Amino acid sequence: MDFTEVPVNEGNKGKKKKNRKPKKKRQEGNGEGGEVEKEEVEEEQKMEKSESGAAFPPTFSVSEIKNKQRRHVMFMKFKQEKRKQKMQLKKKKKKEREALGDKAPPKEVPKTIENQRVYDETTVDPEDEEIAFDEGTDEFSAYFNGLTNPKVLITTSDRPRGRTVRFCEQLATVIPNAYVYYRRGLALKRVIPQCIARNFTYLMVINEDRKVPNGLVLCHLPDGPTAHFKVSSVRLRKEMKRRGKDPTEHSPEVILNNFTTRLGHSIGRMLAALFPQDPQFVGRQVATFHNQRDFIFFRFHRYIFKNEKKVGIQELGPRFTLKLRSLQKGTFDSKFGEYEWVLKRHEMDACRRKFQL
Repeated sequence: MDFTEVPVNEGNKGKKKKNRKPKKKRQEGNGEGGEVEKEEVEEEQKMEKSESGAAFPPTFSVSEIKNKQRRHVMFMKFKQEKRKQKMQLKKKKKKEREALGDKAPPKEVPKTIENQRVYDETTVDPEDEEIAFDEGTDEFSAYFNGLTNPKVLITTSDRPRGRTVRFCEQLATVIPNAYVYYRRGLALKRVIPQCIARNFTYLMVINEDRKVPNGLVLCHLPDGPTAHFKVSSVRLRKEMKRRGKDPTEHSPEVILNNFTTRLGHSIGRMLAALFPQDPQFVGRQVATFHNQRDFIFFRFHRYIFKNEKKVGIQELGPRFTLKLRSLQKGTFDSKFGEYEWVLKRHEMDACRRKFQL
């Protein structure tokens, strides 16, 4: 057999050949060759844009990226691009409204879970005669008629930790005429008669789990009812940024928001009865119970008049969130108590647009 020698460059030994894409053959003719070059330049520009991350293809999914750091970078770029588009659209609409003036169309109301709420048959009408009769004969009528003054006993579960104790002490500074006592292993059935004998109108029990407050039992005395709440997102005063000075001994104003159903109305009256009805406006302190999607957010503020038109607020703390678990008739009785309402999560929370309070 005959072998033919192939010349090999010594300088190129050991170097790997680059995988180059086959170039398109230029067709003969001046016009056709120029069009092919333009197409190649456009393709290269598109590739550069996609690599820089400025423009994403319509089928792009950040979750498909395996590398965590790269995925985070691409996600932040994607959010930034989306924010820019939103701001540009907002500026464009604003210019159009200014140009049209009075002929501008009304602003679109965004769809939220609150304004898409499913109508509840138990929604309270303040002018209803039946509601007025119930308010005059319920367990809180003596308080709202000015016959009794609130007196609250605050206690904890057995062997409370430091965070729960500090939370109770700060609650006592928010609620006027409140007293903190240690439980000392006594059952609530033995504590309640002693509270009634000493003219307490409320018994508040703070439960804890893993050294963190997680539950609140609120029992109205002497005839009930008793409400059990889940407690979450507890922030003490030292944990809050830009808080004001410690609250004074003045009686605060009370604000109740969005308690619209019969159940929410009774819970709102129960929370309002914790505070005296004669707020001392000199202290400029406000306690707020804001109900949103069946979560009750508590905030404690002090307002400051800067001038005749502007008012500033300082949060004093503590802050926490309540979620109603059950409402029981009468005083606390875990075995034989009759429950008016109990939260059934899988049944009641199936629809996100239906609220109980």
